[in-house]
Order: sequence, then structure tokens, then C-alpha cells
Amino acid sequence: MKKILKVISIVIGIIVLAIAGLLSYVKIALPKAEAAADLKIDYTKERIDRGKYLAHSVMICMDCHSKRDYAKFAAPMVPGTLGSGGELFGKTMGFPGDFYAPNLTPYHLKDWTDGELLRAITTGVSKDGRALFPVMPYHSYGATDKEDIYSVIAYIRTLEPIENEVPASVAAFPMNFIINTLPKEAVFSEKPKPEELVAYGKYLVTSAACGDCHTKRDKGAPVMDLYLAGGFEFHFPDGSVVRSLNITPDKETGIGTWTEEQFIKRFKFYADSSFVAHDLKPGDFKTVMPWTFYGTMKDEDLKAIYAYLRSVPPVKHRVNKFETMVSQQASLN
Repeated sequence: MKKILKVISIVIGIIVLAIAGLLSYVKIALPKAEAAADLKIDYTKERIDRGKYLAHSVMICMDCHSKRDYAKFAAPMVPGTLGSGGELFGKTMGFPGDFYAPNLTPYHLKDWTDGELLRAITTGVSKDGRALFPVMPYHSYGATDKEDIYSVIAYIRTLEPIENEVPASVAAFPMNFIINTLPKEAVFSEKPKPEELVAYGKYLVTSAACGDCHTKRDKGAPVMDLYLAGGFEFHFPDGSVVRSLNITPDKETGIGTWTEEQFIKRFKFYADSSFVAHDLKPGDFKTVMPWTFYGTMKDEDLKAIYAYLRSVPPVKHRVNKFETMVSQQASLN
């Protein structure tokens, strides 16, 4: 018996050492990434204009990197906070840690090179070599056309400096180890021509990272059988839960009965000058969908996105899009 116990203790010791070694490797040696490119982008007016459109209407960098007013429907941007950062994507919302959107204005990025920005946006490695949590969907951005990322960087350089010190992001265990395995080198693509409607729509869906929010996740990993079929949960401090909708062409649970006109109108409603984001009361329906940004997308781009969404396999997946504490309690009784 003593020999058996001794063997067991030795085996346990070996396992503990192996785990400790693996965690040390992940924490110290990773992420492995190429050095930031020696890059100086030509900030042309064409690039700046394209970058502004992408950052406000497609990739919506300005949505996450500005302050949002969650007391109003669709949480529109707080005036005067463009690019200043500080938005928290935290444990109370279901994230594995507290992750803060950095300040993108020259106040914070003045010492960053264009190559360092390119690496962070498309690979997920910060200026100092830290791994970034993919609240910013760098895996998607790393699959876009490099020229579009150049344009976003060119636009960011034009933002007014805003003095705003943002807290450091902190990943909870075990994400504080897992996060170092997430960055990967970008594999850029060539932007399809707009007349290639489905292909161009797919490119825009990738650029906008629609799949990140509209695909259910299990332990942080997307459930690809439910790609674009909704169900991703967003938790609010008041206990309510918002779930993303099924945007596959399923006629019963998705958008299979929507016409192109209805699809575009749904977005453009929030860009109409008559739209005013109303104040929310406890229990009111909420949404994290940044309609006030996406609503400014060009009609031709929305048409391409619609064409692509019509081409993906329909998935039957009914989503309960909103629950309050009251409705959750009722379902338990």
C-alpha cells in the first residue's frame, strides 16, 4: 500500500509540474507574433475618407472606442467622446474579465507607429507585446483587405486628442492564460468588387464581424452549426439579458421572409434625422446593436450584406431576444 501511495504521489507531482510548466510557457513565451512592420502609411484624403466610413459605419471602431449612453435605446455615442475609449466589457456582461476599450485618439496613440497599430488591429498583439482579448474582432480584421486597415489607421490619426486615461484590462482565470494563445498572424484578402454582390457582402459581414455577435458561443468558442443563427447573450447590470437574433434566411426563426427593402429600411430608420433615442426605464427592452452607427452604412453595402445573408444555409433556431428579471423569475415558477 505504501508503494502504491508513493507511486500515486510521484505521478501527481509529475502532473502538477507538467501543468505548471505549460502555464509558465503560455504566460511567458506567448503570444508569439512577428515584430511590428516598419510601416509609414500615406495619409491621403481618399484613405482618410474611406477609413472614416469604415470606422463609423462598418467596422464601427468608434462605437466601442467612444462612450455609449446605455440609459438611452441603442446606447448612442455620448457627444464629445469620439475615440476616447474607456468602455467596459466586463464580468457583469458575461465576459471572462474586465476589458476596457483603449483611447484611440492621438493623446494615447501618439507614440504608436503605423506598424504597431496594424499588428494590434489585425493580429491582437499590443505595442508592448501583450495579447489582446478579441472584444475587438482582430481575427476578422486580419482577414480583410490590408488597404482597408491602412485607411482606418489614417483616419484614426485625424481624431482630436482627448485626455482620458483608461484602466488596464484584466482577464480572469483561466482566461489570463488562454488569452496568450488567441493572437494569430493576419491572412489578408483582396476586397471583392461591389458588383460581385454576394462575395462583397461576405467581405462586409467579415469586416463588421457580424458573426461574432450573431453566433452563439459555448465556453467562448462559436458554435458553427449555429453560424449567424443568433443566441449570443449580453447581460446588463439590472439582470436583463439581450440575445442576438437569427439572421440566417430561415423563414420561421430567421430573416427568410424579409425583403431587401425591409432589410435596408430597418437600418436606415436609425439614421433618419427624426429618430431620437428614447430614455430607458427599468424593464424596458434594450439592445446593444449599434443602430445609430450601422444606420449610416451605404445602401449599396446593405444590399450586398442582404445578398450574402440570403446565400448562407438557413438555420432553424428560435431566440428569446430579451428577458427581464421578472420574466426570468416567471419562467422558473
